[in-house]
Amino acid sequence: MPDQTPIKSGFVAIVGRPNVGKSTLINAMVGEKVSIVTPVPQTTRNRILGIVNRPDAQVVLMDTPGIHKPLCRLNKAMMGFVRQALEERDLVLFIVDATQKFGKGDEFALEFLKQYAAKTILLLNKIDLMNKLQLLPLMDRYSKLHEFEEIIPISALQGDGIPEVIDGVLKYLPEGPQYFPPEVYTDQPERFLAGEIIREKVIRHTRQELPYVTAVLIDKFEEGETITGIHATIVVEKDSQKPIVIGAGGSMLKQVGTEARRELERLFPPKVFLELYVKVEAHWRDNRAMVAALDYRREG
Repeated sequence: MPDQTPIKSGFVAIVGRPNVGKSTLINAMVGEKVSIVTPVPQTTRNRILGIVNRPDAQVVLMDTPGIHKPLCRLNKAMMGFVRQALEERDLVLFIVDATQKFGKGDEFALEFLKQYAAKTILLLNKIDLMNKLQLLPLMDRYSKLHEFEEIIPISALQGDGIPEVIDGVLKYLPEGPQYFPPEVYTDQPERFLAGEIIREKVIRHTRQELPYVTAVLIDKFEEGETITGIHATIVVEKDSQKPIVIGAGGSMLKQVGTEARRELERLFPPKVFLELYVKVEAHWRDNRAMVAALDYRREG
């Protein structure tokens, strides 16, 4: 059972537009890979919990899909995760890409955030890619748009500003219990982690042709003392997409499988046997059963 002695603890929702660096931030704060990171927007589909443990504090981070206008059942489910995280939070980290001009998408995300009247720290991300002279005008602009508790420039990828973010979070969290044992850094089940690692490799290698239309279902997950056996199905929407994932002579599927297996063996040592299949499921993003199957919290 987690220790019930009061410490600084609470739930922190990390929100922002797609592809602003939310997953990179949560991985940097936790110090472990909790959420997949790709160059493609909208790769986080579930509300993922990462946990920062300190002797005197426990910060439970909720990584969320990017704030966007939903057009299909999957996107509506994704935005449902964002709303739930904002309703359950003690604090919000609102992250923006500081290299991009403020536009309608930013305005939509900010107005969406304002519905929840939450204490919020603004994080200006990717400062390693911009002229630092642009920071002060950007901070001034955002401070006039919303009442943020603090504004912190960061580079989630380089780790710049991460200690300041954690210190800032602890400043605004209440005293509370230790929600998870100190050795736990995520609430995700192993099956879900395996599926996300495979999906990350598929996205990285097919992002030009298949940026949004792949899903990974874990059909079998068997842990043994010397080997973990994983059978997974990569789902695409059209017959024309299946050969892209498989590749000439199975080359793409082999590369995805090799890279995923190597990373999985760091989670499930000493050895992983990985079997991958590819299936066409037309319009799966609007299929209620498929979207439900991708919600790891439904697993029994």
